[in-house]
Amino acid sequence: MIPATRYGTAQEMILAPATPEGGACLWRVRGRALVLAFMCSGSPGIAQDGNLLPVPSGQPVTLEDVLVDTNPGELWLRFRFVAPKIGDEVGGIGYDVAATDMEHLCQTLAIPYVEHHQLSPARVVISLSDRPVEFGNSSPDATQYFEAYRLDQSACIWEGL
Repeated sequence: MIPATRYGTAQEMILAPATPEGGACLWRVRGRALVLAFMCSGSPGIAQDGNLLPVPSGQPVTLEDVLVDTNPGELWLRFRFVAPKIGDEVGGIGYDVAATDMEHLCQTLAIPYVEHHQLSPARVVISLSDRPVEFGNSSPDATQYFEAYRLDQSACIWEGL
């Protein structure tokens, strides 16, 4: 089964959608929408048990939303995931393990998404949060990890933030 997600832009008050000319179609909905039905059948990295995405650490990860952002002056795609087990507390998944999961999510979810929508983002940002956090809002109690990647010949190249 495909994970449910929201699509939108990083800036809700923009006048035009942040998509390349003649490019991707983004769906703006309240609640949830299906993520790329094409991914269900052929991609090994897509959810198989409900909305959970398989990652190397085995932690439960779900896709919260995909945002298109042109605020940095170029096209960035932000894939935001909820991973409730991340954090520094005892038994939590630390950054070192989560970084491997983020790279895996870039390879197995972001690359097929970009190819399907024929996008050319300057960066792909993968973020994990231990709870849903509205984009742009502060949540001091939330644990969040972020990584940025440049896509090169169907590979995610770590850029660091």
